[in-house]
Amino acid sequence: MRLRCAVLDDFQRVATGIADWSPVADDVEVVGFDTHIADEDALAEALAGFDIVVTLRERVPFPGSLITRLPRLKLLVASGMRNSVIDYAAAEAHGVTVCGTASSSTPPVELTWALLLGLARGIVEESNALRAGGPWQSTVGADLHGRRLGLLGLGKIGSRVARVGLAFGMHVGAWSQNLTKEYADEVGVELAPSKEDLLRDSDFVSVHLALSDRTRGLLGPAELALLEPTAYLVNTSRAAIVDQDALLAALHAGRIAGAGVDVFDLEPLPAEHPMRTAPRLLATPHLGYVSQANYRTYYGQAVENIQAYLAGSPVRLLP
Repeated sequence: MRLRCAVLDDFQRVATGIADWSPVADDVEVVGFDTHIADEDALAEALAGFDIVVTLRERVPFPGSLITRLPRLKLLVASGMRNSVIDYAAAEAHGVTVCGTASSSTPPVELTWALLLGLARGIVEESNALRAGGPWQSTVGADLHGRRLGLLGLGKIGSRVARVGLAFGMHVGAWSQNLTKEYADEVGVELAPSKEDLLRDSDFVSVHLALSDRTRGLLGPAELALLEPTAYLVNTSRAAIVDQDALLAALHAGRIAGAGVDVFDLEPLPAEHPMRTAPRLLATPHLGYVSQANYRTYYGQAVENIQAYLAGSPVRLLP
């Protein structure tokens, strides 16, 4: 009898086509879910008949209360090698093996620049006007060359964003609680004396920090008030780093020129969520990791993880 594998949040219906699942086809039946299931009761019911679950990033929490209700579950595969919404102790207690996959930092770097450039040059507004027969040229673009780019975080993603900024001829500064001058010098950027200085001095601010107790709510009303009215904020990291209500208030009041956001407090974003209609906002539905290469890695390594588990030698174990 074949095992049953659920692939969650396969919104584009590509999971079984973008990777080769044939190595496990004789042993595993794969079923994709193309809609998000947020309610735990509904999720427990939907997954009750599955032995394996493949989940994307941290979109679906797997607390102990859910794992307890899935007695057939034996293998949980999450994309990426870090996941804060899985109860690992509960998984171990119920005999559930948890594995991860590799994840490239390239797609979020590229999306960061797509958002930043889209904001700076009014790409969406101008394109919509052109297609609708609207005004010919209604915006005046914000230049990048010679302007200041401030990065909150200079890790794998932030450092690559910095190098692109330097290539544009921008003055790049960075700040994080653990950032040293030696590393900033190595990347070729200026270490800001403080978070406040970075916000005050930057024309564009981009967030590239991991979410933790130290970074949750890092940018609240007081911090956003430090930005110049001509400044832009981009967040492709985690929504909770930026106070969502404070950001909405700043956008509605015109206290900043605009924001580019790829992450939200609720995902998928509810139809009536105020982020869907906020002014001066260029928003994308958490596309930072969504690319052909990343998906090939996620689902290709999910297949490898299933193979290894069936062979009795699990790989890429989490945490």
